[in-house]
Amino acid sequence: MDIENRDTIAAIATPPGNGGVGIIRISGALVPEIAKHLVNKTLIPRLAQYSSFTDDNGSVIDSGISLYFPAPASYTGEDILELQGHGGSVVLDMLLRRVLSLGARLANPGEFTERAFLNDKLDLAQAEAVADLIESSTEQSVRSAQKSMQGVFSVQINELVEELTELRTYVEAAIDFVDEEIDFLTDGVVENRIVNILHRIEQIQKTAQQGRLLRDGMTVVLAGKPNAGKSSLLNALAGHEAAIVTDIAGTTRDVLKERIQLDGMPLHIIDTAGLRESDNPIEQEGIRRAHQEIKNADKILLLIDARDPEVESILTTLPSGNITRIYNKIDLLGLEPEIKQTESGTQIYLSIKTGSGMELLKEHLKQSVGFNEATDNVFIARRRHIEALSKGHEFVESALDQLRGSQAGELVAEDLRQAQNSLAEITGKFTSDDLLGKIFSSFCIGK
Repeated sequence: MDIENRDTIAAIATPPGNGGVGIIRISGALVPEIAKHLVNKTLIPRLAQYSSFTDDNGSVIDSGISLYFPAPASYTGEDILELQGHGGSVVLDMLLRRVLSLGARLANPGEFTERAFLNDKLDLAQAEAVADLIESSTEQSVRSAQKSMQGVFSVQINELVEELTELRTYVEAAIDFVDEEIDFLTDGVVENRIVNILHRIEQIQKTAQQGRLLRDGMTVVLAGKPNAGKSSLLNALAGHEAAIVTDIAGTTRDVLKERIQLDGMPLHIIDTAGLRESDNPIEQEGIRRAHQEIKNADKILLLIDARDPEVESILTTLPSGNITRIYNKIDLLGLEPEIKQTESGTQIYLSIKTGSGMELLKEHLKQSVGFNEATDNVFIARRRHIEALSKGHEFVESALDQLRGSQAGELVAEDLRQAQNSLAEITGKFTSDDLLGKIFSSFCIGK
């Protein structure tokens, strides 16, 4: 739909419930006409004015502050009117119905930000950062979301896309003008530029991975035999008694989930039923659910009683990789806490009961996903950003292989084009309508 022909939309922009202030946001071409009937005064752009909001009979529905932002200098790039009244749910509903009766329609989730994207006020990565800022659960994720909103991520992606475009132009020119003195296959210029692009993508991937952790957190599943200390570890990491702990084997029959912060990194800790053979149908269901959570884990902590380290039968049922063996109850053996790197993976010796060695575990969790506490240069990132960077990296690698191997210029150019499109998906320069619908439908109404 053309910008001029889009519907005027309206929504309550404050959370549901009662509060001191409630805000209704209106965007679109009908804003001046709605303001004329609703506010009964001439609105001065970007000036907060005390106003009465009236119904069709001239009776006052509410009173408060009106703010008018004419296009294009507004959040959406369209005329915007914000009505800041009292935060009662009934009065807000009455005021919204009045706005809708004047020609606006109820906004879809994320439609204000979608219009900002369509009107080139924000690119797609910046638009997503708006939702990420609202949903941030740590101070670090707030700072990183602000970085993305300010365009830190987008600038780096746009520079890469521009570099790929220039490189494609150079390669395609060499293909089209074979009689000219452009020998990109042997002069080393293209190869050096491709290698440089690969390194830059890898640097962004590392920062984006940390940004994704700040947004989504890491899912850590606690697995092991009954009474190995899984529930005790959940309680220790959560900082409260989230799970029942007893000496009776098989106490945990269901999946227990806790969301915690580890030095600013969100963690989703999942305690599962002890893995063993059982005739109890309830325990069997708990074990089945445990294996389901294990399949989806970013990290598996295999809890082992240091006095009974036999876990080979359990290991055969676990996916390979991302497993750290936690040897618990070392206090009963008089052992000191330590961390070992072996052929089978990382091993940590600790005592959950005394807390000895817990810092080793916490540092291991952060290092295993490349997390550090410094967020000055970290931007927020989503899983789709990671996937787009990965696809772009693969295509650039393929272009390098084609250049060094078959020296097929057409294939090099095509791989560079695919890499360019993959990276452009991040900012929305090359994005399907289906993806846009999926992204903005996850936003709250009024944003």
